[in-house]
Parts: sequence; structure tokens; C-alpha cells
Amino acid sequence: MAHVVESKKACTVNPLKMSQPLGASYAFMGLESCMPMMHGSQGCTSFGLVVLVRHFKEAIPLQTTAMNEATTIMGGYDNIEKALLNIRSRAKPQLIAICSTGLTETKGDDVDGYIALARQKHPELADTEIVYVSTPDYAGAFQDGWAKAVTTLVKQLPKTDTPRREGCVNVLPGSHLTPGDIEELRELIEAFGLQPVFVPDVSGSLDGHIPDDWLGTTIGGTPLAALQGLGGAVHTLAIGEQMRPAAEALQARCGVPFTLFDRLTGLTATDAFVRCLSTLSGRAVPQRLRRQRSQLVDAMLDGHFHFGNVKVALGAEPDLLFAVGSFLTEMGAELAVCVTTTASPLLERMPTAEVVIGDLEDFEQAAKATGCDLLMTHSHGRQAAERLGRPLFRLGIPTFDRIGNAHKCYVGYRGTRNFVYEVGNVLMEQIPHHGPGDWPLPEAAVAAARGVVMPLFSTVPEPGVAHVSAEIPRLSHGSQAAASAAA
Repeated sequence: MAHVVESKKACTVNPLKMSQPLGASYAFMGLESCMPMMHGSQGCTSFGLVVLVRHFKEAIPLQTTAMNEATTIMGGYDNIEKALLNIRSRAKPQLIAICSTGLTETKGDDVDGYIALARQKHPELADTEIVYVSTPDYAGAFQDGWAKAVTTLVKQLPKTDTPRREGCVNVLPGSHLTPGDIEELRELIEAFGLQPVFVPDVSGSLDGHIPDDWLGTTIGGTPLAALQGLGGAVHTLAIGEQMRPAAEALQARCGVPFTLFDRLTGLTATDAFVRCLSTLSGRAVPQRLRRQRSQLVDAMLDGHFHFGNVKVALGAEPDLLFAVGSFLTEMGAELAVCVTTTASPLLERMPTAEVVIGDLEDFEQAAKATGCDLLMTHSHGRQAAERLGRPLFRLGIPTFDRIGNAHKCYVGYRGTRNFVYEVGNVLMEQIPHHGPGDWPLPEAAVAAARGVVMPLFSTVPEPGVAHVSAEIPRLSHGSQAAASAAA
């Protein structure tokens, strides 16, 4: 059991974590025809917008109520009212999702009351769903905001009288899953004849596709009708400890039972998921998945030579930290340093001695003290890797100095196999290779190559002619024939 320590420094140096409002906004981007909006200053929204644009290299729909000094003191009702009306008339979304920020939370804005008053004054808002989630950025972290957003969605939108649909399952993915991860899970679930509904589904909106027409809202994701019909599923699959509150809320509202998987990276973790799908569907595991499992086992055999006894420094959100860290230890690596962003029940279960809730300064100093061989965190860890002279394996959001982040996949049999190969190749690059300087030639050979004579029983070379002449005379045709006859 790991000992969890929270850093008590006066300030954060090189932050590892991102804020709750950004996590909630990211969750809302997995809904179709949605407009996420931060209730706060323009700077809060601009920063979050830049982070997601740099990571995904895509257009990100994100609005703001643009609070200033006066509206912060007097209250933000007018700004929310104008924002709702403008977004509805211009972007025409089916859903407007509002996240609070530290500014408006400190003021104490009654946003639920503001929304009720705006609906009363403007009946035209009746055709637009409006969701509000409290996400102060002075508490929690990115995955907390995501979890709160999903919990609010399942508490508010599903209808309680939806009839059960055989073969339909809800999937509540955590914020640590990429669009590529979700696509892999969809294929896994559909292989058993089940119909999954992902909430949220960022694989439909942030997978890097180009829509036929320009839209001012999200360009894919979970439709509003699917959100309202969540109560008709036979089961819910929650991925990551952060999704437990949402799964419990959906069960309390609609009576849908759930199974929670704390990770889907690794052989045993994927086996448990596949076993659950086989039970839910009543079908045997398809041969294609058995083949993928065999490929993963082979990849682990190939890779364990390079993972064994490697000291790793890992910095990530709790669910990602647990998923990756657990599999690294299964491959023989040592988790010498673990730094995360927020509290979670998983932290005590980490296969390491200590987990620090801190920043990248804590991460770097601990990695240096323990002599780590590999650093794993997002792109803000690149300076630490350069100073320590160690390789950096980029993991999580933001990864702004690489492309293709949306299609990274580290879950399931194929995703875990990819992870083994990618990390294993980074470790192989650190193996020292022999060069010409590793086998020094004798002094006599070096002297001969330089055109000097090494006298017998002497270590001091003298200028002269090399032992082998630079010009080799050719025999004439007649001499060659005579030499052949003699032989």
C-alpha cells in the first residue's frame, strides 16, 4: 500500500495539474451539438481553449460569459442571460453546458437561479437544454471536473420511464481515455453484438475528422436523444474510479446496474473486461480477440527484457497514473517516483512506496534523487527531462509538441501492445552501442596507417614508409600466364 503525501509548498512550480473547469468543458465536448461555456473572465476560457487547441490541433468550441470587475461585484445574471440568447440564436445548439470558475464561485453566483429566471423571461429557450456544473478551479483537478460534468448529465437528462433495450450498454469513460481509446473500446464491445452508448464520446467530436459543413458547435459525440435514453440500457460500464459517482447516480435515477473497471491497460485488466462482455452478451470470445490477446502476450515477452529493473518517474492524473503504473510494474519496471494532481482512492493501491500530490518540480527533484531511467508525463515535463538527461515518454494532456494525440490508444489488447512497443523502443534507444573507439588498434597498426615505421622492440615511431606500399604494381599479361602455369 502506497503512502500518499500532499506537497505543502507555498506555491506551485511548473504545474502538473489542470483545472476543473477545463476538465468539465472537455467532457461537454463529447456531446453532439453542444456549446460548452465557462462562467468567468475571458482569460479563463482563453487559456483552456489554447490548451485543447494545441493538444488536438482542432477547432474547439468554447464560449465565455466574459465577466469583468463590475459584473463580478454586481452579479453575473446579465452576462449569463445575454450569453444564452446569443448562443441559441447564432450557434443553435441542442445543449448549452455551463461550467463555473474560481471567480464566480468566490462571488457566490446562483447560476441555477439565473438559468431558471432566464427561462422564465425568455420562453424561446425552451427548445434548448441547459446544464450547469459547479467546478471551482481552486479545488480539484482536470479529472474531477470531467467526473462532475458527467455526473450532472446523468442526474439531469435521462428519462426515468425508458423501456429496457436488449443488448444496449452504457459506457462512462474517464478523462484519461483518448478518442482512440474509445474507438478501440467500441470495437471490443460491438464484437460481442452489444450496442454501446458512450457518455461522453470525444471520439465522435475530437478524432480529427473534417465535417461536410461548418458548425459552430461540437461536430459529433453523444446525441441528446441517446443521453435521454440512458435508462434503457441493461448495464453500465464505468472506466476509471473517477466515474464511480456518475455510475451510482445513473443507477439511482434509472435503476441501471453498473460494473466499474479501474483500468483497461494490461493483460489481466483487459481479460476482466472481455469476460464481462462475454457474460453480458452470452457469447464466446471471438477468435479475433483471442488472436489479439496472443499478440499482446508475445509483445510482453519481447519487451520484458527492456522493462526489467528500469526506474520510472510517472506524473499524471490519478486514473491514468494507476492504469499505466500498474502495467509498468507488471512488466518488471520499478515505480521510483509517482506524482499526481488530486486525491483518489486509487492512490493507496499504487504499486509503489509513496505517491505525492504535487507539481513537476516535485517530480523532477524526486527523479533526480532516485536516479530514474525514464520520465513519463505530459509535454510540460520536457524541460525536466532535458536537465536530467533522461528520455521523456509523453503521456496525457497537454501533449502540444507531438501530432496524432487523439489517435493514441493504450487500452485493450491492441492498445496495451502498442504501449509495450512504444515504451520499449524508447528504452532500447538508451542502450549503449559499441563504436570504433571501443576497440583501439595496436600502436603499430595505427602507425602503419599513418605512414610511419615502428622499429622493432620500440614504442617510439619513426618517420618512414608504411609497411604496405600505397601503389601495388600489376603483373603483365605474360607474367600472369607464366605464374598460372607454374602454379
